[in-house]
Amino acid sequence: MGDMIKIDCPDGHQVDGYLAEADAPKGGVIVIQEWWGLNDQIKRTAERFAAAGYTALAPDLYEGRIAGDADEANHIMSNLDWGGAVTQEVRGAAQALKAKGLKVCVMGFCMGGALTIISGVKLDECDVAVCFYGIPPKEQADPAQIRVPFQGHFATQDDWCTPEAVGQLEAELKQAPAPVAELHRYEAQHAFFNDQVEAYDKNAAETSWGRTIDFLERHLAT
Repeated sequence: MGDMIKIDCPDGHQVDGYLAEADAPKGGVIVIQEWWGLNDQIKRTAERFAAAGYTALAPDLYEGRIAGDADEANHIMSNLDWGGAVTQEVRGAAQALKAKGLKVCVMGFCMGGALTIISGVKLDECDVAVCFYGIPPKEQADPAQIRVPFQGHFATQDDWCTPEAVGQLEAELKQAPAPVAELHRYEAQHAFFNDQVEAYDKNAAETSWGRTIDFLERHLAT
């Protein structure tokens, strides 16, 4: 089990976060929430990383709010300052893990996946990036500028990160300075990793999790 902690952000304000610490950690992982908020599913994901040997920290980007339905989730997400979330809350969480002497992977789902790509472009504290079905607007970050090892997981049945958008992302990654950039597609729907929604696909979730841990072992583990 993890604990709620306070994270110091660069501008001086604090944000809550869920910290799951590993014994003798091999690295640190920032887990960025979906549009629902910092819910139990995200906390369990942080705990899974800790069990796999990576101290995980999930910052609360919604200040304690948990969306009850898709309309509310969309409303809250639409009012989030994505750039500010990366440069303040995500950066603050990364600095907290860096203070523990850990290299840091930023990873996230849906909205969190888009914020992961922004982090891979803009945060010096980000050493590795793993994105699940999220692509940010170009005005937030150009994926062709990702400079850290990057892994992406996308669904073939997705009306947000459409197959066309994923194909464009893949083309842009080939231009990126990232030392490694790999992208995986799954015959599944958007949010296939989340076992609390109808789109959950056990095979895709387990396969993508295994690939994520393998990627961390290769590019983050110390």
